[in-house]
Amino acid sequence: MNAVADSSPHPLQISGLHHVAIIASDYARSRHFYTQVLGLPVVHEMYRAERQSHKLDLQLPDGTQLELFSFPSPPPRPSYPEACGLRHLALRVADMGASVAWLAAQGVAVEPVRTDPVTGDLFTFFADPDGLPIELVAPSGSAAPGVSAG
Repeated sequence: MNAVADSSPHPLQISGLHHVAIIASDYARSRHFYTQVLGLPVVHEMYRAERQSHKLDLQLPDGTQLELFSFPSPPPRPSYPEACGLRHLALRVADMGASVAWLAAQGVAVEPVRTDPVTGDLFTFFADPDGLPIELVAPSGSAAPGVSAG
């Protein structure tokens, strides 16, 4: 593989993340979770009869999208033990304490909030309805009771 000189721009010129696609085992349950519990607005929704598949485009505030799909009988995702591939989805929040309180009020089990020893940011994990790990990350000044070192 040939290295590109540091002084010239990389040929790909990646400018950001466009979307992340997630396959749900129960479309209605996951749709509710991502739109009502996480509060992501719907950009577009359709049912593709030829594939027996729903597709839901959700918008994050920075313009990145989450695509939620359903397919007949998808195999379960191996999360534990961790497997190769996508490890988790990390979402940035402004207030860790308020975010954790909201999720708990919705019946979502959230791990204890910890502090990243490198960045000082607060972080915690929870799972979507299919067990996909989701991380919340907040600036170190964000309110979070009982924070431990990461």
